[in-house]
Amino acid sequence: MNSKRHLGHTARKRFGQNFLHDDNVIQGIVSAIYPQKEQYLVEIGPGLGALTEPVGEQVEQLTVIELDRDLAERLRHHPFLHQKLKVIETDAMQFDFGKLYNDENLAEKGQKLRVFGNLPYNISTPLMFHLFKFHDKIQDMHFMLQKEVVKRLCAAPNSKAYGRLTIMAQYFCQVMPVLEVPPTAFKPAPKVDSAVVRLIPHQNLPHPVKDLYWLNRVTSQAFNQRRKTLRNALSTLFSAENLTALGVDLNARAENLSIADYARLANWLYDNPLVESKTEISDLDD
Repeated sequence: MNSKRHLGHTARKRFGQNFLHDDNVIQGIVSAIYPQKEQYLVEIGPGLGALTEPVGEQVEQLTVIELDRDLAERLRHHPFLHQKLKVIETDAMQFDFGKLYNDENLAEKGQKLRVFGNLPYNISTPLMFHLFKFHDKIQDMHFMLQKEVVKRLCAAPNSKAYGRLTIMAQYFCQVMPVLEVPPTAFKPAPKVDSAVVRLIPHQNLPHPVKDLYWLNRVTSQAFNQRRKTLRNALSTLFSAENLTALGVDLNARAENLSIADYARLANWLYDNPLVESKTEISDLDD
């Protein structure tokens, strides 16, 4: 029997497809999402509908974003949900969630987007960063991710899991682990443990920065050399005197600073710009 085949569809490696089939896990996730009839929910990567069906039953309409043409077509002809489903066949990484928010007149309705999904693990981090751009239009997000990624998202300072991903996620959102999921809950079974996380965008950013580029820049430089003291890791951005004046222990390491500390450093860099061109920062390996 082909372990990659489930409900008549063969999982495609290039799309990172692993299909959820454990009923207890599915019910746990749907309970965590707690969909309400009038709300505007968006599912990323609905796949074979493991979450789409129980969520769809509880709402008046459901928007799904699916890249796989065969799965999108299958959803358009779903036996009992097709009239409720708005199927958008595209790459969620390129999708403009702000336009969807405006097109649906959610501001006038006093609503925001509620986003959920079993995300392909190979794109989960950049996809979350894409969604953070629309944080003011999103009420909450519930995602299935690798367990290690959830640990990093939820980490506190002074821990190994704490890194640039932690800071960027917690800058925009309150982050809470929901439940852990074993590989056996999927077909085909992934080689890693999974977990569900809840991300609730802050209504008001607790530590706002003047330019997100500089928060990206300082955290990237600090954590790319996380074994070094900050005096050495950040030496091309700050003098020792600058760091001391900003309240940073010169012998501290990247994981010892809070989000508020990094925001303070980022704002100082904005106010005291380096003579260099801004470059795109995309390396998320802490």
